[in-house]
Amino acid sequence: MFIQSENTPNPATLKFLPGCPVMESGTANFTNVGEARRSPLATSVFGVEGTVGVFLGADFITVTKSNDQDWDIIKPQVLGAIMEHFQSGEPVVADEGAEAANSTEPGEGDSIGTQIKELIDTRVRPAVAQDGGDIIYKGFEDGIVYLHMQGACAGCPSSTATLKHGIENMLRHYIPEVKEVRAIE
Repeated sequence: MFIQSENTPNPATLKFLPGCPVMESGTANFTNVGEARRSPLATSVFGVEGTVGVFLGADFITVTKSNDQDWDIIKPQVLGAIMEHFQSGEPVVADEGAEAANSTEPGEGDSIGTQIKELIDTRVRPAVAQDGGDIIYKGFEDGIVYLHMQGACAGCPSSTATLKHGIENMLRHYIPEVKEVRAIE
């Protein structure tokens, strides 16, 4: 198995491409080892000292390190943990269906929310996935769109610019009711 790695806009995060599907559907975001219990893959990666986040996408794994660690030291260990997992035959996530509904669904009759979610899903999420992250629609209220950033996007120095200049401008162009976009944790 050959696992490629790519830099992301977030210097604390690397994207790993194992060359096979990672998640059958949806995504999974783990910000600590406790959350990762249902994922043997994420648990293995959290076993590498300095790992503070694991994000699982369709065909990639994004790993975030603590600021006091150096990629030159932990990258080989992360690669080893990923390779060992895929060779073990264990599932990536023990209960994958639980994470498939990871976004807030717009309420019935919420046509603006439906439009926003569709724009996010079709225009934003594919581009963000290329950088090793994800953006999840969480709601729309009083002209404000609430989004949750995951993977490489969480804590990325350029995430504010992406939200304000990219996503906010696009949504305001297509949906005049949108006044602002805010990230939520």
